[in-house]
Amino acid sequence: MANVNLNRVKPGDLELKDKVVSINRVVKTTKGGRTFSFSALVVVGNGNGIVGHGMGKAKEVQAAITKGIEDAKKNLIKVPVSKGTIPHDQLAKAGAAKVLIKPAAHGTGVIAGGSMRAVLESVGITDVLAKSLGSANPHNVVKATFNALALLREPIQFAKTRTIGLKKVFNG
Repeated sequence: MANVNLNRVKPGDLELKDKVVSINRVVKTTKGGRTFSFSALVVVGNGNGIVGHGMGKAKEVQAAITKGIEDAKKNLIKVPVSKGTIPHDQLAKAGAAKVLIKPAAHGTGVIAGGSMRAVLESVGITDVLAKSLGSANPHNVVKATFNALALLREPIQFAKTRTIGLKKVFNG
């Protein structure tokens, strides 16, 4: 699935918290010696349904993180969160990484792997079951999780597009 950005949000004056998912050190060898540079994968969110991800590259770690935060603010989306969980199951893919996220009962907690956990906690989801299938590459896992969250729809929105009542949505 392509990167779906149905519900984009402008950063404006949101109180965003950032989480560094991974930092990668890259070495370039030249005849003058080794040159180190860093790339940082960062997730930002307000803990209330808004999340974004970005990557920054620089010669120093802190500069890479700062660039990643700025990039993440450009990729914000709104995610429907109800009662601390998601409205329905969702499967999404990015590269060779596949993720499956399912709603969970209150008190379950965030059951997810490292890079998925960072994204789900940044959104403000407190109860969810998630499984990373395929590649464990943090970049692709974050992108796949982001795609899955972008595909989520609220029951009211679903009922309007199908022109059916809310009771029928929940009872089949």
